[in-house]
Amino acid sequence: MAGLVVSGTQVSYIGQDCREIPEHLGRDCGHFAKRLDLSFNLLRSLEGLSAFGSLEELILDNNLLGDDLTLPGLPQLHTLTLNKNQITDLECLLDHLAEVTPALEYLSLLGNVACPNELVSLEKDEEDYKRYRCFVLHKLPRLKFLDARKVTRQEREEALVRGAFMKVVKPKPSNVDIADSQEHQYTPLPSASRELTSHRGVLGKCHYVYCGKNSEGNRFIRDDQL
Repeated sequence: MAGLVVSGTQVSYIGQDCREIPEHLGRDCGHFAKRLDLSFNLLRSLEGLSAFGSLEELILDNNLLGDDLTLPGLPQLHTLTLNKNQITDLECLLDHLAEVTPALEYLSLLGNVACPNELVSLEKDEEDYKRYRCFVLHKLPRLKFLDARKVTRQEREEALVRGAFMKVVKPKPSNVDIADSQEHQYTPLPSASRELTSHRGVLGKCHYVYCGKNSEGNRFIRDDQL
């Protein structure tokens, strides 16, 4: 089968643009596979994964898996990577993993909205990421590695004490908030500058920074002025 690589108990089916796990993959390899790599596909569902009941490692990086992700019971799974998917609901995922992967020790969620770091948003910082780790370890206390870092004793102790309080709830915007935001859109200029009939010069603060190759002075000169 094109794209399939088998080495002992390791099975790889990478970059095949499949939207679901091929039935023949489970039929041919499910009974012996210990490690399964399905990264760089277009998976939105893990239906068919139940054929791989003896998995110990599962690689699902760079797919389209979201908050409806459902794993079958995988009692021997110790390593799971879900980097660069579309997961936003951290608590829902962790509760599910606690139920179906009791032996999980290595988990990576980098590149998902649920994992708040600078790979996802420049608005996130190290403190956001620390709170995230604390909450994950509260939910999955058996973890030895989370993302690219080994779990420390200090983190484990902090998760026991504070982990339950590290959950971040994102309020959903109401219709009133949306209407208000549309009516009062932000502008860095003073209110006087918004009058179309006013031609007075005004000053205002702006966060934009010119990063082009040309000089700051010459970038405003037109060709007909040279």
